[in-house]
Amino acid sequence: MSVTILDGGMGQELIARAGRATSLWSVQALIDNPEMVRAVHDDYFAAGAEVATTNSYSVLPDRFEAHGILGQLESLEILACTLACEARDAQGSGQVLGALGPLGFSYQPDKAPPAEQAAEVYAKLAKIQAPLVDAHIFETMASVDQLKGALMGGGVTGKPVWVAVSVDDEDGTKLRSGEQLIEILPLLAEYAPTAVLINCSTPESVTQAVPLLAGCRIPLGAYANGFTGISSDFSEVGATVDMLSARNDLTPEVYANFADRWVASGATLIGGCCEVGPAHIRELSRRFKGTPT
Repeated sequence: MSVTILDGGMGQELIARAGRATSLWSVQALIDNPEMVRAVHDDYFAAGAEVATTNSYSVLPDRFEAHGILGQLESLEILACTLACEARDAQGSGQVLGALGPLGFSYQPDKAPPAEQAAEVYAKLAKIQAPLVDAHIFETMASVDQLKGALMGGGVTGKPVWVAVSVDDEDGTKLRSGEQLIEILPLLAEYAPTAVLINCSTPESVTQAVPLLAGCRIPLGAYANGFTGISSDFSEVGATVDMLSARNDLTPEVYANFADRWVASGATLIGGCCEVGPAHIRELSRRFKGTPT
């Protein structure tokens, strides 16, 4: 079974390098230091990643409106995609996925607009990305309805659509909404995305989740986070990620051991989310591809 190595987390890596967290999260680097964003992409490719995910997870109208920068939305979306493409071109190979995060707030599907409304927003953003990216990836979808909005909106450009859902940190058989993970299967059958992944949940819960989607006949992937958990205070625009603490036990080797289980359960797209950095991707590449040393 051939494994494709994805990149690792962008936002937390940028914050670690910048030495500060703001309520704009990864968008702050696009505004203040786009060269740092490019450097992170370069480092992931150097570590063995075959896919770059654009730094556009939070480039969303509701986030920008709350910070009074809605007029910069399109230019920063294009910048995020351009930086990833430049890194891919410098590497000489690889794919670029245009990231789109959840509307409302991460991990809070009850704050998201209904699927039809979300689809309109996502369609506009996907059209901005489409001339630059190889595919769109809708990340951290935490309910059936959130996923439906992503699938409806993402299909307008004709580009491949990847979707990533986030599961409960204590029970990987459930989405963060409390719905059963397998409730997404009819949507996957109806919209037939190019790939479905589990993301931004603990490695333990991802390990529970992956086998439940192994029979969906769509390429399957996984990329967990390195948080101890999601604080209840981290629940609205304006919250900063320094509310979330990183695990100290998730070494590259330990993370790759979890990835071994995901691959054994049928996953072929493996990478990392928040707090999973270039060293982890290097170990994944060494283990599954034999490079780099």
